[in-house]
Amino acid sequence: MSHSPSINTTEKADNAARTTPFDTLLVANRGEIACRVMRTARRMGLKTVAVYSDADASARHVREADEAVRLGPAAARESYLNIGAVIDAAKRTGTGAIHPGYGFLSENGSFVKALEEAGITFVGPPASAIAAMGDKSAAKARMANAGVPLVPGYHGDDQDDTLLRSEADRIGYPVMLKASAGGGGKGMRVVESGDGFQAALDGCRRESKAAFGDDRMLIEKYLVQPRHVEVQVFCDRHGNGVYLFERDCSVQRRHQKVIEEAPAPGMTAELRSAMGDAAVRAAKEIGYVGAGTVEFLLDADGSFYFMEMNTRLQVEHPVTEMITGQDLVEWQLRVAMGERLPCHQDELAITGHSFEARIYAEDPDQDFIPATGLLTRFALDLEGAGLNADQVRLDSGVESGDAVSMHYDPMLAKLIVHGPDRDAALATLNRALAALDVQGVVTNRAFLMRLATHPGFKNVELDTRFIERNEATLFAPRTYSREDYASAALIGLHQLAQECESDSPWDRHDGFRLNAPHTIRIALCDPASAQAPDSDEAVVIVEGKRNAGESLWNLTINDETLTASLQPLTGDAVAVTLNGHRQRLQARRDGHVVIMADPSGETRLFWRRIDAIDHGHHEAESTLTAPMNGTVVALLVEPGIAVEKGMPLMVMEAMKMEHTMTAPADGSVEIFHFQAGDTVSQGAVLLDFAANE
Repeated sequence: MSHSPSINTTEKADNAARTTPFDTLLVANRGEIACRVMRTARRMGLKTVAVYSDADASARHVREADEAVRLGPAAARESYLNIGAVIDAAKRTGTGAIHPGYGFLSENGSFVKALEEAGITFVGPPASAIAAMGDKSAAKARMANAGVPLVPGYHGDDQDDTLLRSEADRIGYPVMLKASAGGGGKGMRVVESGDGFQAALDGCRRESKAAFGDDRMLIEKYLVQPRHVEVQVFCDRHGNGVYLFERDCSVQRRHQKVIEEAPAPGMTAELRSAMGDAAVRAAKEIGYVGAGTVEFLLDADGSFYFMEMNTRLQVEHPVTEMITGQDLVEWQLRVAMGERLPCHQDELAITGHSFEARIYAEDPDQDFIPATGLLTRFALDLEGAGLNADQVRLDSGVESGDAVSMHYDPMLAKLIVHGPDRDAALATLNRALAALDVQGVVTNRAFLMRLATHPGFKNVELDTRFIERNEATLFAPRTYSREDYASAALIGLHQLAQECESDSPWDRHDGFRLNAPHTIRIALCDPASAQAPDSDEAVVIVEGKRNAGESLWNLTINDETLTASLQPLTGDAVAVTLNGHRQRLQARRDGHVVIMADPSGETRLFWRRIDAIDHGHHEAESTLTAPMNGTVVALLVEPGIAVEKGMPLMVMEAMKMEHTMTAPADGSVEIFHFQAGDTVSQGAVLLDFAANE
């Protein structure tokens, strides 16, 4: 059975006549979701129209569209969030319908009303349904009326700080502060005690105001070890509704999902049916049409509570497609055309298991700071990893040569896998992550591999604080084997030789000697300690020769000698053989860092020749510079005021998330070089700091 998404071919006579036909579809979004929607639309015979900002003029979704229209400058509020510009683009291109993707205008009731007035079909629910769920406080009341179980909390209109604090005290800590108009992890904080309540409230309000133009908050009891399980629902205009089973999205960071899977592990048939029925009941309560997701918190005792409903297609919808064999975007388009749902509930079934890992341009080792730059390479070597398109799907909005800017969400792609059961799917995920080659921009791939190979994840020890609970092991200092050092030494040496375009032996960098064996001394260490004066280095002495295109070596590490060879394979893959043990690796060198990956994880080692010019170690100075391109949100202290090490000094925003800059030592700020609202570039000096003597 193929697990590529497809529409159910059951014939339904009442679908023959479409009540709202259209032949041109505009996608009011960017990135991988825009590419995904246009791909399905073209398969259905529709003409596709892309919209773009100045930052996306040459983006992949623009290149793949039949037509494309510029919206405005890079800032989202002047382009992708500009309702007038989007509607004007639709009118200029004769567009009959608009698909919003997710994010931006996808849950904007004003946008839907404007489309209705313009006579353009919105591929999504009516404005009334968006309004019903967009205000999370009002939504809780509607769900209570529909008999959907709720988490204890405060969802009222009174937003006085003192009242909110008293409600949090009444509910009992820990509590969750959430933006009433929000979603996607924006404007959310867990508050452990009353002491931190006001600071958390202020931060949530700033994020919510910036992201949604609304700073109202709601408060809910924070369940200590719940799972985040959501149900995919679909409704048509004829009163029909179904659920396409559930997804477990428990593995999160800052309330943003990292790895999702379907079906949720450990679900009984009774619990699945109860949650599915509750989700459909919630959708029908608000007159829902199209694809929606009802999110629940699932407690350890099997109790579940309504959290919110996302009135759009979710980022993680591909895992549902993989286990059901349905194309949810095609469902959306057919429902928007006025057709009935392609399937009844009893026609839907689960086949196998699926995972989705979100590939972000961010640096997990630097507190997940967003990364920008040029993607010099973006490729997935399925054949080399022994995988195929039925097992692995890569939904991407970028290609090699594309630029990653500071202006939008840092997600580059989604890696989706399928297997006959959870263990098989997880093994495929690890192989696929190892086969993914991204160069030029730092990503979270290594972190995803640590998550996917973690014993707790494999054993389904899941809850929404999984990453926090396992922080010590997920971010533990890496230990290296002699095989790691040996492989990295050879790979770095091989790639150094490959960079030499000359055939002259005088230009070679691989230790060539005219009448003696190649002899090279290589030092390797953890990249994080490479600049420290007392870094713990391993020294590898390499002696060898070339034989019929294969490098043969003797490697000495701590007085132990290994026989070794290295054979280049396709792409960046190499085969390293150590003492007769051959291993296939995806390997490359990024500056002085050798990066090696296999299904067990990723290894990085700083590589340098110590028989060549040794530039020595340089102790890094502690300076407070911008860690990424972004905007200054707030200055938190006055210049000249004494501060302690770790105290918050200023807040920056990048890619829709806030980042707090803290004092590097006890001392004081002499001067801030930027004010709130200023745009700063990565590496810019934010302030002058005077440390105490």
